Amino acid sequence: MRDEPEILILTPVKDAVSYLERYVTNIERLDYPQERLAIGILEGDSRDGTYEALLEVRSRLDKRCFRTGIWKRDYGFHMPPGVPRWTPAFQLLRRSVLARSRNHLLMRALGDADWVLWLDVDVIWYPPDLIRLFLSYSRDILHPNCVLEPGGPSFDLNAWRNKASQNLGDLRGASGPVRLDSVGGTVLFVRADLHRDGLIFPPYRYGVASPYIRDTHPVWGRGEVETEGFGIMARDMGSQCWGLPDLEVLHASE
Repeated sequence: MRDEPEILILTPVKDAVSYLERYVTNIERLDYPQERLAIGILEGDSRDGTYEALLEVRSRLDKRCFRTGIWKRDYGFHMPPGVPRWTPAFQLLRRSVLARSRNHLLMRALGDADWVLWLDVDVIWYPPDLIRLFLSYSRDILHPNCVLEPGGPSFDLNAWRNKASQNLGDLRGASGPVRLDSVGGTVLFVRADLHRDGLIFPPYRYGVASPYIRDTHPVWGRGEVETEGFGIMARDMGSQCWGLPDLEVLHASE
């Protein structure tokens, strides 16, 4: 088993109590050896007792992984009551906080991992052999097609190419991985050494001079933030992001 790469699952969470049971169950179903699987979770700014709920399920994660880390880091950000999280006026601040939480979690948990699997808590289904599927492609950065229902349109529209004119749903039927300029974070597989070399999730507008960004973001102008900024930064570092249009994972309906 020591020949198997060490995989670190990383999940930032907020107000996630309703998703935790499914999240833990899916990790328990993963077809990957316990002694090569680690997990790190960062909770922040929850109002529903998510951190306490995480401590209650920790024993299950400890049985499934050889290393478990659960941390808390509040940023003091809350959407106003009744305002959807995608409301344009709050997008730059919301995405900046999410980028900071991802980076904080990464720095706390990375250890000696060979690969990082970023996995959102509200992804409700993926194949048990997901990790082995990713490894089989021998790509440094891979993104599956996150949908709300099998065969449906892409949900994670942060995974795109050609200035966001194409997403993974538009690229179905490809013979293998397809090139992406940007990625989302619902499910994202990254070679850990890229993180060690400085690849992060920018909490600011990144890549203003890059030819691969959107000409002008409809909310914050030029530059890309968080996972989209990650994709542009990876390109600047000489790494290509890849998508798997026909490998579907399911996200909870909002």
